[in-house]
Amino acid sequence: MTNLTRADLWSLEQYAEKRPDFRAQVMAHKKTREVCIGSNARLCFEDETTIRYQIQEMLRVERIFEAEGIQEELDSYNPLLPEGQNLKATFMLEYDDIDERKVMLQNLKGVERQIWAQVGDRPRIVPVADEDMERENEEKTSSVHFLRYEFSADDIAALRAGESFTMGIDNHHIQPNSILLEDPVRSALIADFA
Repeated sequence: MTNLTRADLWSLEQYAEKRPDFRAQVMAHKKTREVCIGSNARLCFEDETTIRYQIQEMLRVERIFEAEGIQEELDSYNPLLPEGQNLKATFMLEYDDIDERKVMLQNLKGVERQIWAQVGDRPRIVPVADEDMERENEEKTSSVHFLRYEFSADDIAALRAGESFTMGIDNHHIQPNSILLEDPVRSALIADFA
């Protein structure tokens, strides 16, 4: 997948007109790219559509219209695009209750190193987490992490041949701690491989 450029984006005025329809389209698209593990852990697998939406929203909220500012947003978000042999996800730990969130982020310290993907019965794929910055401190983890899963050519071929695709988290605070991916999510993620 190639990086997004300024030519791929709408101006603030154009986006204001297109936003309602585009937002509805993106929300439907995201449903085919989300994986929930347990009731509080959610992965949103990014692609060109989700990243374009995120950039457009940032430009809108921050009222960025100058070339330099637009390029900064592109430079910040383009690294989240899958590159043909990997999947990239925003991983969120979601707790509505503030007190529960505080306790669970302490209990889940290191969770970004406990999450995995697996093709059939092949070795688990543990993602590279938070390449942009450290998101954990001595006391707790962050509620948001950015993950990059690298798949071998054999893994990709096995997925295309119909082998199972499972994701999970080895942490007793997340239950159930694994999920077998089914369509349309499975197909959407496999389509990210070049």
